[in-house]
Amino acid sequence: MLILAIGDVIGKPGRVTIEKFVPGLREEYGIDLVIANAENIAGGIGVTPDTAQELLDAGVDVLTSGNHIWAQKEIVPFLDGDEPLVRPLNYPPGVPGRGYWQTERFMVVNLIGRTFMTPVDCPFRAMDRLLEELKTKPPVIIVDFHAEATSEKVALGRYLDGRVSAVLGTQTHVGTIDSCILPKGTAYVTDVGMTGPVDSVIGVDVDSVIRRFLTALPNRLDPARGHACLNAIVVEVNESTGRAVSISRVSRVME
Repeated sequence: MLILAIGDVIGKPGRVTIEKFVPGLREEYGIDLVIANAENIAGGIGVTPDTAQELLDAGVDVLTSGNHIWAQKEIVPFLDGDEPLVRPLNYPPGVPGRGYWQTERFMVVNLIGRTFMTPVDCPFRAMDRLLEELKTKPPVIIVDFHAEATSEKVALGRYLDGRVSAVLGTQTHVGTIDSCILPKGTAYVTDVGMTGPVDSVIGVDVDSVIRRFLTALPNRLDPARGHACLNAIVVEVNESTGRAVSISRVSRVME
């Protein structure tokens, strides 16, 4: 199975970039599954039903999220619907939505980190419980770990090595160069990167970010404009064993 995992998609520039490149990438690589982190697709923060549908219509199969999943109120009922949008598994019990999306061929799990993030339940133990409690699960299991701290991401990758097919980091919007296959067969990268405006501060208008750093005053942070890029990871997984065969970076830039 060939999986395309797309880094944090930022606002309309990111959505347009998805629409332009995903159909061609599916054909070029023979992709079986496309995953995209969608927690910033609605004006740069959160996700709405309409913006989620844009990505699904463009060829994304499963949408993951993170700490901004609750930013747009209209998404809450959508989380309990039939569309493949997941929120982090390790939010406390009783919150809307689901933490994973499962089919006969694959399972996509969303986790969120705790270091430098809003306190939530332990992602390590939440994943343990999921793997132990599921009576049936496919060999191919992909984890989107939405976290700030590099150490927390690396630790989770090592912790799940051999138990899942891939641990792919999101959240920082800056792609890392450490993509690898861990010793027991799990594909890993600390951060997939960002799909959004190139001339920006991690997708946000440069002047507004600098103003906040200079003044320490709150101000509106909007997605930047101009040409955008796509950052993604392609992972090949043996469907029989669930072990990763290869992992590589894919980048595209809008003209």
